[in-house]
Amino acid sequence: MPVPTNRETTTQPTQLHERPVGNPPVAQTGELITMFINDEPVQVDRGTNVLEACRANGYDIPSLCYVKNINTAGSCRVCIVEIEGSRNLQAACVYPVAEGLRIHTNTNRVRRARRRVVELLLSEHNRECTACVRSQNCELQQIAHKVGARYGKLANQPVHEPKLVKNPFIVRDFSKCIKCRRCEAVCKNLQGIGVFSPLNRGNETIIAPAFQRNMADAACIACGQCVLACPTASLTERSYIDEVWQVIEDSTKHVVVQTAPAIQASIGEEFNLPVGTVVSQKLAAALRRLGFDSIFSTDFAADLTIVEEANEFLHRLEKGGPLPLISSCSPGWIKLCEHFYPEFIPNLSTCKSPMEMFGALAKTYYAEKIGIAPKDMVVVGVMPCTAKKFEAARPEMKTYGQRDVDYVLTTRELARMMRQADLDLNKLPEEEFDQPLGFSTGAANIFAASGGVMEAAIRTAVALTEGKAMGRLEFKEFRGLRGIKEVTLALQGQEIRLGVAHGANNARKLMERVKQGEQFHFIEIMACAGGCVGGGGQPITSNPEKPELTPEYRSERAKGLYALDLNKELRRSHENQAVVKVYQEYLGEPMSKKAKEILHTHYTVRSKLPGFDFSEREKEVENQEIPVGNLPGLLH
Repeated sequence: MPVPTNRETTTQPTQLHERPVGNPPVAQTGELITMFINDEPVQVDRGTNVLEACRANGYDIPSLCYVKNINTAGSCRVCIVEIEGSRNLQAACVYPVAEGLRIHTNTNRVRRARRRVVELLLSEHNRECTACVRSQNCELQQIAHKVGARYGKLANQPVHEPKLVKNPFIVRDFSKCIKCRRCEAVCKNLQGIGVFSPLNRGNETIIAPAFQRNMADAACIACGQCVLACPTASLTERSYIDEVWQVIEDSTKHVVVQTAPAIQASIGEEFNLPVGTVVSQKLAAALRRLGFDSIFSTDFAADLTIVEEANEFLHRLEKGGPLPLISSCSPGWIKLCEHFYPEFIPNLSTCKSPMEMFGALAKTYYAEKIGIAPKDMVVVGVMPCTAKKFEAARPEMKTYGQRDVDYVLTTRELARMMRQADLDLNKLPEEEFDQPLGFSTGAANIFAASGGVMEAAIRTAVALTEGKAMGRLEFKEFRGLRGIKEVTLALQGQEIRLGVAHGANNARKLMERVKQGEQFHFIEIMACAGGCVGGGGQPITSNPEKPELTPEYRSERAKGLYALDLNKELRRSHENQAVVKVYQEYLGEPMSKKAKEILHTHYTVRSKLPGFDFSEREKEVENQEIPVGNLPGLLH
């Protein structure tokens, strides 16, 4: 057995930020001091701020702009408190604690000031609350109720600007923006991209990409972390619920639905189940009752992806490159690579993502099997990710002229459809996914967690190269929420170095090291912190502490998926007999001519700057294909 050695970066992804927008938080010191909150003595860490100190001691101070370790701007002024010795009210999120500090959170002056601040925000806010997608899950709405603010108190009339629906993944509604700058902070400080910035001045200020460009034209990676961070509905996913209902009702269409691994451990949150609760069988029952004709799991295609990608890796390892092979399952990472690291496009795996592989196979192999013309089949993906909407719309994602995936719904959108259909997940029976594209191994389940793709691929690569079915199953070195993980192990008689990064900021750090000459053989990158479990299409809370952006939330979802893997009888992708059958009946073998036509793709060089024209040299890189060959017999 190969014995791995570990060299791991132990920094948490939420600590890998650039300077926050506004004042940075004071570093934690571990030294306790005594301060007074509403005349009650409390002990707090010297390095914290007043807002965190109050929340830690049971005082629920409202806030709209603050997100711990991400945005400390002090711009919304909703968290103001009265501090003895200070003439003015102070924003608690940017005021450091001190020995003997005396603060008051509930004086008449504080209550009146908070109410007036919120009323000012409401005076400029679009008032379609009852019809808003975030109604009853909106932080502004929640805080307005808390402080007693009402519409109509001030004379200003909101400006109803049209929604920007110019891309397939995110909708921007400036009439609901409260200028908290969370989107700017999460994009810059958490993801390291920096698409957003404040434009114009005064009441005309908006938070938008440079030159107010459409997000599809900027260097946006479509990850949707800005949507998770937004306290209102100023940023939402582009919804395709109405289109999906329409095709379900169309008797001439056969509608196939696939659901990603991460959905099984997150959609329960939309129905008040604990974070990380696995609801695979109930999810299958819900999809069947919504009216889909075929109910499948993308997990099947995750196994298929591993078989193809493991073969691709072994081939490159044998032929000498191009290395490192870099995974291509995360569309946010792919877009980041196209914008910022186009020289590494030849290193990207040519394998389509599991969602796209599934769609391509559904409209070829499955359509042929059940006797339906591809034009009469509609494939819907349920994904934890807004970037999957962008991926499905890419011109490269077609097979024999047919788009692989027609519509993508987020976790949130599926939950809305279920509520529209009066379906309560808690009350549904447990049912199985349809066959043959609904069967999966445990390796597919862990795809949604950071390091899961790498672990699944190495499980198969090690088993195949050792020539035996038994062997090491778990590679826990790839697990967890360390920002960058590095492992060296023996494969095919040589030492190979593997890297895993999650979150765009960590991805850029790792790729900069590769640019500097560090040698890796295989790298997995996920654009969202934690992997798909932390995707931009996952459930949003109205909790101002934004737990969905914390490592704890993502870790609990991942635990549910690892439990699924542990309970599976088959835990290596190449052991999936449904996948083996697809090769025997249709594809031939991994990396065959037909497999490459259906399951593989290429990517595009993009500019960092809006409207920039590529040179002829860059256009050559855009269309460059990676030579791949066959490694026969690796399924046996």
